[in-house]
Amino acid sequence: MYRVHAGEMGAFEVIFDRHVAAAYSLAHRVCGRSAMAEDAVQEAFVSLWRARDRYDPARGSVRAWVLSAVRNRALDVVRRERAKAGRDVSDDASADLVPAPERTDLEAERREQGRRISDALNSLPSEQRQVIELAYFGGLSHSEIARNLSLPAGTVKGRMRLGLTRMRALLPEPWEVVA
Repeated sequence: MYRVHAGEMGAFEVIFDRHVAAAYSLAHRVCGRSAMAEDAVQEAFVSLWRARDRYDPARGSVRAWVLSAVRNRALDVVRRERAKAGRDVSDDASADLVPAPERTDLEAERREQGRRISDALNSLPSEQRQVIELAYFGGLSHSEIARNLSLPAGTVKGRMRLGLTRMRALLPEPWEVVA
């Protein structure tokens, strides 16, 4: 990161190569569509390059810094797309003529599942939510999370177990995952 801070593009390319897969995975889970996820990842890495002097190793690892920026950009892309979609069609008759890209009932169910899971995740204490997000959205193992957060592996596993147990209690009904 010292070389990145000094403006060395090659060093930033190494950061990109190491973290782009996890970044794309996280963005795709937030956005739900490949094109939107790609846009979010691109925008995030451009903003990271521009703000490279703001990286503070005391606040977390490079991976956490990258994934945080990607998550924020992905949420921005989703919000922007929703706002655009709200302006695209002005009357209901025209909307009926536009074919749905997916089956409406499956899409509605998928969105409802996502909303309920997001609500349950957001109700967790921040320490539990953070380890779950890094594991499931960031693709990190328990040991990688422990290393990135400077925590003992047992603490990470305990937070994960407590968070998942609480989420199971908040989401009592099992459902089939809708792709």
